[in-house]
Amino acid sequence: MADNELGDFLRARRSGLRPEDVGMATYGVRRVAGLRREEVAVLAGMNVDYYTRLEQGRERHPSPQVLDALSRALQLDADARAHLYRLAGTAPNERPGQIRDTVSPALRQLMDGYPNTPAFVINRTLDILAANALAEALFSPFEPADNLARMAFLDPAGRHFYTRWNWAAQATVANLRQAAGFDPEHPRLRELVRTLTEQSGEFAALWSAHDVRGKTQDAKQLMHPDVGPLALTYQAFDVRDAPGQQLIIYHAEPGSPSARALTLLGSIGATLRQPLGRSAD
Repeated sequence: MADNELGDFLRARRSGLRPEDVGMATYGVRRVAGLRREEVAVLAGMNVDYYTRLEQGRERHPSPQVLDALSRALQLDADARAHLYRLAGTAPNERPGQIRDTVSPALRQLMDGYPNTPAFVINRTLDILAANALAEALFSPFEPADNLARMAFLDPAGRHFYTRWNWAAQATVANLRQAAGFDPEHPRLRELVRTLTEQSGEFAALWSAHDVRGKTQDAKQLMHPDVGPLALTYQAFDVRDAPGQQLIIYHAEPGSPSARALTLLGSIGATLRQPLGRSAD
């Protein structure tokens, strides 16, 4: 990954805005897409030379007041604004050393208590750390079901499983960009991004856009080879005693075809887990 994450992020977000998006008049032929550096500086109320130093990486520690001004000028949403702060090293109470990738027995027990709902735990780099039986059945088309980004971009099953693959791909990369804001030098993140960039041109293009998004809730349109289409929503919950981990729970509308399909998927999974020579009662 680049050594100038802050400058790359500012440049990418600047290129995604047009003068009319921010209420500025435009004159003549523009050589590049998006706002010029001097236009961002005007919107943020700062010296253009200082803003240029930020983009070029010659200034890496802007004040919170400068970051607030840039957030407004670049029209950053909450996730992107938090990401900007982390890149500048000013986000409080976030230390890479706090991260762990083991899931507590209590959380595993909680997930297993939801037999009719897929539930799994991920870390910031989207590794699947633990899953209940129905989540394992849901992700059974993937071999292995280890990392949501690898599964989406490099596993052949991904494009069939995610029926809105383009949307899923964009969201996945935006999630990883948020992880880079927490700890851009994390070895696992660097390894994952390097692998995906080398093996997927689509990932590389999306990564360069610097979009940032956290997991909150969303709709999932999936296609499972055993039970057909699934229309699900999900909720993401931060694991308080393990910063960086999130519990993801998928949900189908009660009584819907997707709910019935999940029930069938659970039955298939239970049958496959039966020991050889023993039939279900």
